[in-house]
Amino acid sequence: MKGDRPGINMTLDEVRQRRTEIIAQLWALRDPQARFQWVVDRARVRPALPESLRTDGHRVAGCQVRLWWIAEERDGRRWFASDSDAVTLKALTGLLADCYSGETLEGVRADPPRFLEELGLLRLLAESRRATLLRVVDSMGAPSGGTSVGGTSSASP
Repeated sequence: MKGDRPGINMTLDEVRQRRTEIIAQLWALRDPQARFQWVVDRARVRPALPESLRTDGHRVAGCQVRLWWIAEERDGRRWFASDSDAVTLKALTGLLADCYSGETLEGVRADPPRFLEELGLLRLLAESRRATLLRVVDSMGAPSGGTSVGGTSSASP
């Protein structure tokens, strides 16, 4: 993931500005369905994770589909990447990665992704997908860097 990290050469202010701009673009769309479609359209052009990262160790447990969530911490900053067989999870976890890669643990905790609910995006998900996404969100502020959601399981939550 090292060379592919969005924000790798950005200052913290630039990382936070990028997050602000993405969220502002979503707010500019009045309808939650249009916002969701915008996020999905971004996911459709997002490159897939390399096979070397699509490992059981990066799989999110309890998900009916395959979802990989990668969280690293280097030099006091967090880096996130994701992929999924389900376009909705690929879209929303990709959005989280875009918004928070390059942020500090303190920054993630100070500005958690409440915008997912505020923009009406969580309401559009099936309960099992919402639960999976919320586990990923919860893990982002964990001291481990979010690796605690990994593991192998194909069971539904």
